[in-house]
Amino acid sequence: MTELSFQLYSARNVPSLEDFLTTLGGLGYKQVEGYGGLYADAAGLAASLKKNGLTMPTGHFSPDQVKDVSTTLKTAETLGIKRIYCPHIGAEGRSEDESKWLELAEMLATAGEAYSKEGYGFGWHNHDFEFVPTTSGRTPMEIILETAPKIEWEADVAWIVRGKADPIAWFDKYGDRITAVHVKDIAPAGEAQDEDGWADVGHGVLNWDDLITKVQAKTKAQYFVAEHDKPSDEVRFATRSIATAKKWK
Repeated sequence: MTELSFQLYSARNVPSLEDFLTTLGGLGYKQVEGYGGLYADAAGLAASLKKNGLTMPTGHFSPDQVKDVSTTLKTAETLGIKRIYCPHIGAEGRSEDESKWLELAEMLATAGEAYSKEGYGFGWHNHDFEFVPTTSGRTPMEIILETAPKIEWEADVAWIVRGKADPIAWFDKYGDRITAVHVKDIAPAGEAQDEDGWADVGHGVLNWDDLITKVQAKTKAQYFVAEHDKPSDEVRFATRSIATAKKWK
């Protein structure tokens, strides 16, 4: 079985994170991925993870958190995070031309040097907007990866598809940069509108049985992180997704 991690952003609305971590452990999860809003009490979170047999090898840190290297390093050390991924840039940080994307890429390149010097992996996590060409014709994803040639990439496969791009083509071109993937599924057209059109892994239109084989063959991904951006039932999502993953080799 491919070890499936769980992005805790998917459970940001649960009444009790502590109880949900217990549920994840009971379902067979061994890993989770953190996100920026969880790190205020890193020591408390680390204790909760340990109690439930969970580790946090990867974590999302916002651009502002990434720039605060000392605090992020302390958080990563406390939680046992090995790879730090910057997950998103707001609309104010994007541009139709290359300018703001170049600024972002240069920031990521500088941060990547700082984190790699301390022994951490560092990279970018995509959404769909990185695959919309800029006025130069280059996509933001190309600008990021080419301007910051040493950073890694956590490829969110479903967002690549929503960006009207072919994930396999991107695996072929940049697979040696991909150190983690987000395992996310898309509901059939017109369905699950209350969940922004996302689906539990294995219950949507993406052929994850085939995709996971392609990921393993074409990339250097070590982490496979289940995510649903807006689940109406977090336990259902966690349960059905790990059941799908248990079928994989």
